[in-house]
Amino acid sequence: MQLSGRGVACVRGGREVFSGLDFHAASGEALSVVGRNGAGKTSLLRLIAGLLVPAGGTIVLDGGDAEMTLPEQCHYLGHRDALKPALSVEENLAFWADFLGGERSDAAASLEAVGLDHATHLPAAFLSAGQRRRLSLARLLTIRRRIWLLDEPTTALDVAGQDMFGGLMREHLARGGMIIAATHAPLGIDSRELRIGGAA
Repeated sequence: MQLSGRGVACVRGGREVFSGLDFHAASGEALSVVGRNGAGKTSLLRLIAGLLVPAGGTIVLDGGDAEMTLPEQCHYLGHRDALKPALSVEENLAFWADFLGGERSDAAASLEAVGLDHATHLPAAFLSAGQRRRLSLARLLTIRRRIWLLDEPTTALDVAGQDMFGGLMREHLARGGMIIAATHAPLGIDSRELRIGGAA
């Protein structure tokens, strides 16, 4: 499986964010997207996820599921954790599993993997920022998708949480998954670098 972009351009609010961007990533590989604030790191992830439309160029997935679109094969984890405060940890995970559909893993095992198995019945409103992030990471594990699009994925995680997530990313890559992550800090795993907009 290979994801590639050729001559990709992005325009937001009438302003060209970037143009002529080429990139590629393959199964078992992580790509770190780096650059200064406003360079277009998040915009690139949103283009791949189908949340934005390219102003030019192409983004193509070869070797994926021919019956599914590229966005249907991606997990997009943005800055916001997209949780419903009134629902419990367990209910939030069930909501996303039902909404996204497709192959899923055991939710209880996913919560244990991110260290939230003790809080399954706790409303999301009572979670700390780090716990909210862990719950979002559990979504990556529960609904199986081969491409992870991660926007500053370690935000709000403590050192132990970052180490935990590093292990989960390595497992995902070992299973033939792919990771494209916009980040200002090291991911904690081996990755190639795609720099957007000059020096960060």
